[in-house]
Amino acid sequence: MTRSEFHEFIRRHKYAVEASTSSVQAPQAAVVGIVVTEELEIFFDTLASARKCDNLRRDPRIAFVIGWDEEQTVQYEGVADEPRGAELAHLKELYFAKFPDGRERERWPGITYFRARPSWIRYSDFRGAEPRVVERTGDELAHG
Repeated sequence: MTRSEFHEFIRRHKYAVEASTSSVQAPQAAVVGIVVTEELEIFFDTLASARKCDNLRRDPRIAFVIGWDEEQTVQYEGVADEPRGAELAHLKELYFAKFPDGRERERWPGITYFRARPSWIRYSDFRGAEPRVVERTGDELAHG
């Protein structure tokens, strides 16, 4: 599976389960609305008061599960940051194209934006007689 195929699969989905780690090393998960760039960066918004915001600011490791329907999933692990300036403006435009209501949330006090960059991705497809499982890491993700 190529980077382009991973991108297409993630792009077709509007929501993902996001996981981060609490200050006492407990797992915490939430459903978030996502967009994905061609570089496989996942972008979403949240409130500064949300647990995931505190978690990611303290420990930027993040994981997602995308597309659990139709016996296909992408599992995604990476590192999150809070983009600024032109990068943030570009990512917000991608996000608002998929989530027009995001423009209203942009005015909310404490709205925060995170971008994740992948370090490991696994695609699983259990629809056929033989399961298809494809993993990519680091350089494989960076070079297509």
